[in-house]
Parts: sequence; C-alpha cells; structure tokens
Amino acid sequence: MMEKDAKIYVAGHRGMVGSAIVRALQKQGYTNLLLRTSKELDLRWQAAVEAFFAAEKPVYVFLAAAKVGGIMANSEQPADFMYDNMILEMNVLQAAFQNQVKKLMFLGSSCIYPRLAPQPMPESCLLTSALEQTNEAYALAKISGLKYCEYLNRQYGTDYISVMPTNLYGPNDNYHPLHSHVLPALIRRFHEAKVSDAPEVVIWGTGQPLREFLYVDDLADACVYLMNTYSGNETVNLGTGRELTIGELAALVKKVVGYTGRIAYDSSKPDGTPRKLLDVTKLTRLGWHYKTELADGIRLTYKDFLTNDMRAER
Repeated sequence: MMEKDAKIYVAGHRGMVGSAIVRALQKQGYTNLLLRTSKELDLRWQAAVEAFFAAEKPVYVFLAAAKVGGIMANSEQPADFMYDNMILEMNVLQAAFQNQVKKLMFLGSSCIYPRLAPQPMPESCLLTSALEQTNEAYALAKISGLKYCEYLNRQYGTDYISVMPTNLYGPNDNYHPLHSHVLPALIRRFHEAKVSDAPEVVIWGTGQPLREFLYVDDLADACVYLMNTYSGNETVNLGTGRELTIGELAALVKKVVGYTGRIAYDSSKPDGTPRKLLDVTKLTRLGWHYKTELADGIRLTYKDFLTNDMRAER
C-alpha cells in the first residue's frame, strides 16, 4: 500500500487522465503530491527530468503524461506523436530507475493491440499481428514504454506496472472538433449544431465501428487501486467490457445535448479499427469494476464542456 504521506509524482497532472488521478489520490487522503506543468518541467528534456527526480526523490510515480489526439491528428503528425511520447516516457522511466522509485505505473492505450486482434482483446494478444495504421506511431511509442518497464523489472527487480485503458472521456477532456477523440468531438459538434440550429451533424466514417468507453474518474480509481494491490510484468486492461457502435454513441450524445437535427455519415473518411473491446477478465479477478454508466458519464462531461471549455472560449 502507498503510504498516505509518501511523495507521489503524477506526470501529466493537467491532462484529463492525470487530473483525474490527482482527484482520486486527494479523495483517498494522499497529501504529498508532486505536480509540475509542462512549462515548469518539459519531460522531453532528459537533463531537466533527471534534475527533478534527483532533487525531489518521489517514492511513487504515475506516468500519465502523453501527446494525444484523434485519427486526424495522429495521421497528420506521426513523427511528432512517436518522438514526443517515446522521449518523454523514456526520460521519466530512466530517471525513476536511477533514483530508486519504489513503484511506478505506466499508462498506455488500447491502441497498442493489433488492428484485427481477437475480440474482446486479452492482454496476451500484444504484438501478435499488425497495428492500426492511423495511430501506429502513437501505439509503437506506448509499446516501447511498457516493454521498457517489463525489461527493467526482469533485469533489475523494479516494481513498474503498466495499464492499458480503453477509450476515455470526462472532465478536462480536449473538445476540439478535429483534433480530439470521438466522444468529446461529438459533444462539441452537437452543441454547436444545436446553438446554430444546423440541420445536420456530419460524422466521419460509416458509424459502424464498435468502441468501448470508460469514464476518466473510474479509470483513476482503478489506477490507485492497482498501485496498491497489483505487481507483475503483464499489463492490465482497464475498461468496462461493454461496447456500442459510433452511430449509437452519436445518437446518445445527440440526446444528452438536446440536438434535434439529423445525423449524416461521411463514408469517404476513415473508420479506424473495426472493433476495439478490451477483455477485462483480469481486472475483474483483481477485484475492480467500473461504476459510471455511459449516459451518466456523457451528461457529466457535457456539463464540464459547458462550464469549462465554453467559458475558456469566451
């Protein structure tokens, strides 16, 4: 168990995942959190990362920092996605090792699994066939990070664990209509269509791909739980074990937002991976289960969008 007063560094604490982990830690009584913005500590600079770890000596680390984006962003900037993610995670992992961090959690993504992986995807299917091309660069960087954790554990006996979340959403998400992930992008599109009284909202692709979504505060609760209960080289899938089509998701977001126009699909745009459902058998056996149903989570996320993202624009 992590000591309540131990120094805990949350890398990426201003992002959606990192901020949720901070909320979960504070809610559970952890009082000594190390937090640095990217301006205060650029994780892409090895010397700065090494100096930070040497000076602060964190006992536990949650590595949630990452450059993230949707299909368009990944397709347009593959070199940036690979370099930024690989260099920042390697800097943090190496500095953690050099400074005897007691335990570290590396957060990856379900996109590390093959494009045509068996469904639902077990942890064991990693590296068994080709990746989805639209986010291959990001996936390769994340695979490198989790493998480095595994190799450090094997060679040096460290206690570094990795978790693979499904598609996440919730407070502090990126709501950009083109460069964000599907759910927050849909929230913005339907909201703007509602405000402008637009007759239709156009969705990329056919609407047929299947996706799974986990509310980010549930994800954070699972992360803290596993830091206190799990050690091992095999990654742990974090998800709900439930899925729906993009078309069904769009209809649900439309209802929550209160938009009354039509939904149209642009089949000239890519669908991405046909299906991406995590096998959460291991997570369930470890004693954790999600709490927030999708409709409830979307309502909470839309409230966050109206309160924070729209206010920032004004």
